[in-house]
Amino acid sequence: MADDKDVNEKTCAEDIVVTKYKNAGEIVNRTLKTVIGLCVADASVREICSKGDELLLEETGKVFKKEKDLKKGIAFPTCLSVNNCVCHFSPTKNDPDYTLKEGDVVKIDLGAHIDGFIAVAAHTIVVGASADKKVDGRKADVVLAAYWAVQAALRIIKNGANNYAITDAVQEIADSYKCKPIEGMLSHQLKQFRIDGEKTIIQNPNEAQRKEHEKCEFKTHEVYAIDVIVSTGEGIGREKDTKISIYKKTDENYQLKLKNARALLAEVKAKHGNMPFNLRHFAEETKARMGVVECISHKMIEAFHVLYEKPSEYVAQFKHTVLLMPNGVNLVTGLPFEEDFYVSEHSVTKEELKNLLSQPIDPKKSAKKKGGKKKSAGESDTSTTATTKVETAPEVTTKA
Repeated sequence: MADDKDVNEKTCAEDIVVTKYKNAGEIVNRTLKTVIGLCVADASVREICSKGDELLLEETGKVFKKEKDLKKGIAFPTCLSVNNCVCHFSPTKNDPDYTLKEGDVVKIDLGAHIDGFIAVAAHTIVVGASADKKVDGRKADVVLAAYWAVQAALRIIKNGANNYAITDAVQEIADSYKCKPIEGMLSHQLKQFRIDGEKTIIQNPNEAQRKEHEKCEFKTHEVYAIDVIVSTGEGIGREKDTKISIYKKTDENYQLKLKNARALLAEVKAKHGNMPFNLRHFAEETKARMGVVECISHKMIEAFHVLYEKPSEYVAQFKHTVLLMPNGVNLVTGLPFEEDFYVSEHSVTKEELKNLLSQPIDPKKSAKKKGGKKKSAGESDTSTTATTKVETAPEVTTKA
């Protein structure tokens, strides 16, 4: 039996909730576009991440201003994970920085929320790539594999479909490009103030994970962050010596002993709630890092580990937030993909997947457009993102 919390849960069955998701999505898309523009040779990853977070806070601060008690802000701090770094690289002012270089494969991952309704997105670029300076080889393979895999997922997810249909499609498309999805990475259902809802989609599960991971069906009015991360290597993310900078409060309770830990937790509750946060958001970063140790040891805060593939490999990521509405899929985050920047000797060859990718994300909306030509599997579909102004965006949780 559902408890009171479930019964009273706000969903996108309410128009105001849809509006909040869309507003958060527009902010994420504008910020993502601006951050992509900052990813040039000799740029500082730390500075770009800080700028992304500043924009998320600035833009969310402009909406629903009359509702003084309404919480809003960053739902996932800006991360730039480069080349073989899988995820969650977002250095604080005291951490080693990274300077971008021409040809770097850069994954940008960020999110915003309005009243706890979360919009997240991730996009991969290659620094310096253009129509005149195309990317080929393994870099192109992995970017195209991740892009077409997420496109397949966006076409599969709908009321009544099951999570393993996406798992299998992502695997097959990655295989087409001689790449592998990162083992065990999860796409989560999103709920109000929850970036890691119960229902999940796993990619590239090992035998044990496949046995333990629950099968589920998607339902109308659910919201998901569809997150695909693909590698040119063996698909195993490992921790190195990079300091963790992103954390999230859990629901555990414990009487903390250390003053720094109590101060950290109090500030987290007041400013971030259950949303992920970066230690750079704290005025006294050193004390915050000291305080997080006791919180972690008692499971009151959990870490988003910085993971890596082998040094010679490349990793690409695309993430979209989708609302499953009665009239179809509503895509609220994501930017157009510059497919003509990438040249690969590989492609999706399985007829079933090619047919899937040739379909619009939301067939019902597409059917209403008269005189439109049918897309091929090589064309990206951004028509369904019109409600979030993705194509005209002005500058503004994979959880491991």
